[in-house]
Amino acid sequence: MIRQSRAGPLLESLRQWLRETLAKLSKKSELARAISYVLTRWPALTCYRDDGGIEIDNNAAERSLRTVALGRKNYLFCGSDTGGERAAGIYSLIGTAKLNGLDPEAYLRYVLERIAEHPINRIEELLPWRVQLEPATEQRLAA
Repeated sequence: MIRQSRAGPLLESLRQWLRETLAKLSKKSELARAISYVLTRWPALTCYRDDGGIEIDNNAAERSLRTVALGRKNYLFCGSDTGGERAAGIYSLIGTAKLNGLDPEAYLRYVLERIAEHPINRIEELLPWRVQLEPATEQRLAA
């Protein structure tokens, strides 16, 4: 409600200004392209205003990718493109486990203990948002 009352009028004012400015510009100018880009994505830009669960920015995503960016020089020597792809897969699993409230080490142990016998057509059962680690399992895995 607060977002709608405070941000709503500001966003509509910005939208009006963008439309007026676009009408004065050459369609082929870089500024016109940028304004057109914003206007065609207006629903995505303003969806945070109507949903309190949506963040106004993507800082959380940027923070989660920070470790990858910091280690980029180290990944240069993964051995091969395949090694880099595997490293990216592991980073994705770890990040997704964290986002789903799981201890990444406990989650990876859980999956690795089961994956050899797990049917390939039911692999989605092992994804982080489908796994519920029981307290006893977490304690055993932490030991």
